Amino acid sequence: MNQVLGKDISTWVEEFPKIATLLKQEETDWFNPGIKTAKEGLEAVGLTDADIEDARDRLKRWAPYLAQVFPAAQRTGGILESPVACVPNFQEKLEEHYGKKLPGQLWAKLDSHLPISGSIKARGGVYEVLKHAEEIALEAGLITLESDYRDLDTEEARSLFSKYKVAVGSTGNLGLSIGIMSAQLGFQAFVHMSSDARQWKKDKLRSHGVTVVEYESDYSVAVAEGRKQSESDPTMYFVDDENSTSLFLGYAVSGARLAGQFKAYDVRIDADHPLIAYLPCGVGGGPGGVAFGLKSVFGDNVHCIFAEPTHCPSMMLGVMTNEHDNVSVQDFGIDNITAADGLACGRPSAFVGKHMQYLIDGYYTVDDDEMYRLVAMLADSEDLRIEPSSATAFAGMAHIFSESSKDYRKRLGLSDEILAHATHLGWVTGGSMVPKEEMDSYIAKGHSLL
Repeated sequence: MNQVLGKDISTWVEEFPKIATLLKQEETDWFNPGIKTAKEGLEAVGLTDADIEDARDRLKRWAPYLAQVFPAAQRTGGILESPVACVPNFQEKLEEHYGKKLPGQLWAKLDSHLPISGSIKARGGVYEVLKHAEEIALEAGLITLESDYRDLDTEEARSLFSKYKVAVGSTGNLGLSIGIMSAQLGFQAFVHMSSDARQWKKDKLRSHGVTVVEYESDYSVAVAEGRKQSESDPTMYFVDDENSTSLFLGYAVSGARLAGQFKAYDVRIDADHPLIAYLPCGVGGGPGGVAFGLKSVFGDNVHCIFAEPTHCPSMMLGVMTNEHDNVSVQDFGIDNITAADGLACGRPSAFVGKHMQYLIDGYYTVDDDEMYRLVAMLADSEDLRIEPSSATAFAGMAHIFSESSKDYRKRLGLSDEILAHATHLGWVTGGSMVPKEEMDSYIAKGHSLL
């Protein structure tokens, strides 16, 4: 009998019955009985609104540079932000698909359309590289905090940055954002990629002059090797997706911006009109940072739910057992092989799991076939094309209105009347840069499964 942390699997299942379903890699959900108020939960994180504002200010300083070097960022003045869209036709399709009424209004947050990497990783990944570059440029006297950062789009600046290296371990999208941004500035960029990374992402990185180091193993090995390389090279900066507060704060900036977008559309978020955000989760940095930003702005009026593949429920497993990064899905015999390549992280972030556990209401898992169905349904109903990992966000409404969430809804005071006025938000984490042939294959597979 396999043992995990000195206990038989059967003992774990006895203590946490939900693990039995995870082991069978079947869809399920778990709503955290240990969540706290926003005020209590935010205090446990160890970061503040001032930290988010600092990140927001830094991104604003860099905006003129980003608008100059990335044409796709020009229309937003160099501010890397994505649109939000109501998707009523898709909501109707979901009701038909799940055979139940799904009250409230469904929206999509289209981080799939962010410039640079076409994914949520453009938030945290780009931010951390810019923060690192700013520190180097300030120390070298190339700029002050009052400078026009377009001054860093020069041979002098690129020559300075070329003396330094930036590395990251990635399943794909984080690597794109780190690699492309680093190479643009002039850094020597290294992306350590796991076996499940898509070939087109590797090709795109290499086309930008990024060194891609490939592994036959999964995400954890790519991260470990990247970290090991950087430890032996004082000129190399390692972007640590598992523990980085810089990445986390880059994601968190999205909260205040979303509030402004909803205000522009007259979408009310309050106790009688809650926001329920469904966030695809891999190692946890992206959804954790977004959730922190949302909680900082909306407080107890937002409820954050993480979505994971049935083949990689690492965050649910870590938080539910309170073992966090001490356990991996592979420890329990779950294979971590999924079509949701960006979510294939067998061991969860220690920082997010431990610090955000009181702010995440629940977790649910999605089967790979279901991801493809949702990809096809969204393309057909709203002409929006997304990656399978992004599609996990749109299975969330069915879980909120399931029998298994009844106690959770009662505990949180989410009555039928309140949920009828709720705003549901699926956070679309990526998709716009997927090659057309590959995207067409996702949609075709979804059609074959419907």
